[in-house]
Amino acid sequence: MNRLLRTRGIDALIAESEEPGKRLHKTLGPWSLTAFGVGAVIGSGIFILTGTAAAGQNLQFKSIFNAPVLDLLLNGGNAVSTIGRLGAGPGISLSFLVTAFVCAFAALCYAELASMIPIAGSAYTYAYATLGEIFAWIIGWDLILEYAVSNMAVAVGFSAYFNDLLDGVFHIHIPKAFAAPPIVDGAYSGSTFNVSALVILMLLTWVLVRGVRESAQTNNVMVVIKIAAILIFVIGAGKAVNVANWHPFLPNGFSGMLTGAAIVFFSYIGFDSVSTAAEECKNPQRDVPFGIIGTLLVCTVLYVSVALVLTGIAPWKTLGSAAPVADALKALGMNKIRGWVNVGALVGMISSLMVFQYGQARVWFAMSRDGLLPKIFSKVHPKFRTPHISTWIAGLFVGIPAGIWDIGTFADLSNIGTLFAFIVVSAGVLVMRKTQPDRPRGFRVPWCPVVPILSIIFCLILMLALPLETWVRFFVWLAIGLGIYFSFGQKHSVMEAGASTR
Repeated sequence: MNRLLRTRGIDALIAESEEPGKRLHKTLGPWSLTAFGVGAVIGSGIFILTGTAAAGQNLQFKSIFNAPVLDLLLNGGNAVSTIGRLGAGPGISLSFLVTAFVCAFAALCYAELASMIPIAGSAYTYAYATLGEIFAWIIGWDLILEYAVSNMAVAVGFSAYFNDLLDGVFHIHIPKAFAAPPIVDGAYSGSTFNVSALVILMLLTWVLVRGVRESAQTNNVMVVIKIAAILIFVIGAGKAVNVANWHPFLPNGFSGMLTGAAIVFFSYIGFDSVSTAAEECKNPQRDVPFGIIGTLLVCTVLYVSVALVLTGIAPWKTLGSAAPVADALKALGMNKIRGWVNVGALVGMISSLMVFQYGQARVWFAMSRDGLLPKIFSKVHPKFRTPHISTWIAGLFVGIPAGIWDIGTFADLSNIGTLFAFIVVSAGVLVMRKTQPDRPRGFRVPWCPVVPILSIIFCLILMLALPLETWVRFFVWLAIGLGIYFSFGQKHSVMEAGASTR
């Protein structure tokens, strides 16, 4: 038990990060970090999920495996239930505000730990310093799942959109054999390999290997384009808003607004990726909290603005399509604005892919430096000062499955992994306030312990709202990870060699 719960001292972690051959290049400032966060959070979903949550969804759970755990608990294990089309309507803008409020609790906890432990690895490193090695391994393995699965889904979506753009605009047709994944819904689709998904990931991997400054500059350009597309929509389409479409503002009452909040919660996933860049910041104690909180504020303003305009230019019941913003603009004849929206969606996917690939490679790097993964993952490029081997392997780890499977059905795995990470970080704040109350903190969570406890409760409720099959897959993934930990990680841990503990 002592081996499982041994912790890494914060001072030892910081000292190790400064060793020659393991030191990353410190080039990022507060605005670059905020752009990283916005790049991760704002993807194509802002133009899709907003309409879906406003119009509502019809869902039926036919077995215990695809029913939410919370639904099973409340209905005594009854697996068959139906959720009607309970949309938020124009009140979807309030749904985004409620969701931002919930996410803010976890964001504040991330900000405090990041200001104390400015090391690559995010929640993995925080768990190692606060809860113990076994918790660190679990959360690190969990973060690999979160980043990998979410990027596989985005890469497949990018491929479909990119292939359609080539065909419709440039009249370049990629043969079906190389334009789609060969396995769709568990059946052979007739394709050979999804080439576009792999190519975009390899290109972004090359950019990430070249250096964090170059990666940040590339991301900054994409974020500017993405925000410009959103502002063009908000300002241009805002002239066509019909206030009658906002009445009634809450057509399904408070419950409809909360249903919308549950749907759009996952559109905020990604602000935690800012903390993975802590070790490459010029002033992490100040800049990382700024980046995390700034990301949440900027994204909330953009989400609410798009929601208000979209529900103002079209009746909310008509927004349930796969591309509600594009369809609403097409109906109004605003094709130029529609073109910018399409560009914003495409660039949004690319920036999300890059930031999550960046975060995944840093988690592998941190785990390897601690001995829990093979040392090859913590090699630093002599010229670019980036973890080049872990970055390339992470690119292939995501790119090859994205070329084979249609993994959109596994998106819930990313959600449960993220929520679990939020819980661990929130618990870490409580532990550090108890065990090291006098350690300097660049940022302090207000109203502690109330805020961390509420963060844990909210995240647990949302985890219980996920299907049982997601929990089963999650535990299978953790079981595989524990097998690797006990067969390799525990034996090769730097702690096993006598590294200092707290």
